[in-house]
Amino acid sequence: MANDSYQDAALVLVGHGSTLNAESAAPTHQHADELRRRGGFAQVVECFWKEEPGVSGVLRGVFAPRVFIVPLFISEGYFTEQVIPRELGFCQNGQADFPRIQQRGGQTLHYCGPVGTHPSMPNVLLARAREVVERHPFPAAPRPADTALFIAGHGTGNNENSRKAIERQVELIRAQGVYAEVHPAFMEEEPRIGGCWNIAAVRNLIMVPFFISDGLHSYEDIPMMLGEPADVVQARFRSGQPTWRNPTEKQGKRLWYAASIGTEPLLAEVILERVREAARRRAVFTK
Repeated sequence: MANDSYQDAALVLVGHGSTLNAESAAPTHQHADELRRRGGFAQVVECFWKEEPGVSGVLRGVFAPRVFIVPLFISEGYFTEQVIPRELGFCQNGQADFPRIQQRGGQTLHYCGPVGTHPSMPNVLLARAREVVERHPFPAAPRPADTALFIAGHGTGNNENSRKAIERQVELIRAQGVYAEVHPAFMEEEPRIGGCWNIAAVRNLIMVPFFISDGLHSYEDIPMMLGEPADVVQARFRSGQPTWRNPTEKQGKRLWYAASIGTEPLLAEVILERVREAARRRAVFTK
């Protein structure tokens, strides 16, 4: 942030949150803490859709002349385009087309795009893939040129943007030529997560969940889809053990399974990029 000036600005990070999963809010708090530590903004606050502090009241405690609001979500869709803007007063009745820059009294509010669709997200995914192999190099860390990388997501017929966000990351990473293969994999759409063993032509596989936070999908559902017995996964989960042992060999192949990308430290840089984009839009808007 050497060339950025946000001492007159507040940063608001919006997470989904959960009343059932205490870890859901952890990535939002982590990145808010890190950006507060750097001291680049007058104020950094976090809020959530499903837990306190809530989205609808967050702006009452923000007094800086400029306010940048960044959703910590993977894709553009119902929450980022309707629910959050409605709760923040950017639009009424969940209308999808609304001004992203709004003036309220002495404040200029900037509603930024979600982190998951930013062009620099491949750096986050690649860092997560490297990290899981470096932490578990047994019997030896595979070369990327001999490895297939899978980006895993939920997939749903209700929101095609969820699939598009993952496929876009696959395209961008594939274009870099780092890994022998790069594939999408989905829980509820084809190609399925459990089919990765047959999709990959190479022996070594890395799977990175394209979720902001870890939860039942990443801790239980995906390991079982990858072939771990349900009773084994659930017993490990109850005892606080990792539900997937890195690496695990199945069907003559070896797979490393990473944590979700939400806690990857590089995500703080993506947040800042979203702020920079919004600031540039304002500069063009005021010319």
